Amino acid sequence: MGFGGGPIGNLFTEVSDVDAFGALEAAWDAGVRYFDTAPHYGLGLSERRIGSFLAGRPRDSFVVSTKVGRVLEPAFGDGDDRANGFAVPATAWRRWDFSADGVRRSLESSLDRLGLDRVDVVYVHDPDSHWEQAVSEAVPALLALRSEGVIGAVGVGMNQWELPARFVRETDVDVVLPAGRYTVLEQTAAPLLDLCASRGVAVVAAGVFNSGLLARPEVGSTYDYRAAPEALVLRARRIAAVCARHDVTLPQAAVSFPFRHPAVVSVLLGVRSAAEMRANATAFAAPVPDALWDDLRTEGLLPT
Repeated sequence: MGFGGGPIGNLFTEVSDVDAFGALEAAWDAGVRYFDTAPHYGLGLSERRIGSFLAGRPRDSFVVSTKVGRVLEPAFGDGDDRANGFAVPATAWRRWDFSADGVRRSLESSLDRLGLDRVDVVYVHDPDSHWEQAVSEAVPALLALRSEGVIGAVGVGMNQWELPARFVRETDVDVVLPAGRYTVLEQTAAPLLDLCASRGVAVVAAGVFNSGLLARPEVGSTYDYRAAPEALVLRARRIAAVCARHDVTLPQAAVSFPFRHPAVVSVLLGVRSAAEMRANATAFAAPVPDALWDDLRTEGLLPT
């Protein structure tokens, strides 16, 4: 289980320092040693909080990943970053940059915010409209940094699966992070995971609650950070009903499901408080019987 750093970057709403560090402390107490973040998350706030929390802990006792593709440039004036989803002052603006120089600049700034001299994984972040520059400059630059020992592994993180599959086929990435595309509700990324398994590329599954619907299958819950369509709410409720017959909660099933694919090495769970972290740790640790997956297939809620 990994700690997803988006929420403590004040995703959508403010998270106090007390709650953010409480969530991180609860994660550490639960045995979490993988922490994922990005400059995008709160204009660097997530990186600063994670770096502050990890300061003083032995460097070989944890794994950190961050991302490149958005370079933060200083901004002056009033306003906030809510238009981009984060409740933080607009002290910077994001500039898309997948050039080799941009990658190095972004990583140098991330290391400064994290207070580290190296990171374990760097993901090329959301290059949906930047394939050419990402594949010709960003990935080669990261591979060079990997060979120099500045980073441990190179990955790509996106909310889709088709372009990550191209990276796997055409470059030497070590890991992919598909968000929301391989869950108990939706398995569109199955071809990507099969490809990764055949190539020895690790998969970190993110967005396993589909941004909220699999945590609360109710009208008004979110799917891909928007109001969930009624058809998906009904499908999530049907899955929850099958889970209940096996004394399993829907969040337990959501956290457990990705590990049924051999390519998946970690599930990232984003939290904003100690209580949320403890609830996720409980769901993660709870056993899920194989009979549940059999019943979901029988009822047409999972593919055969």
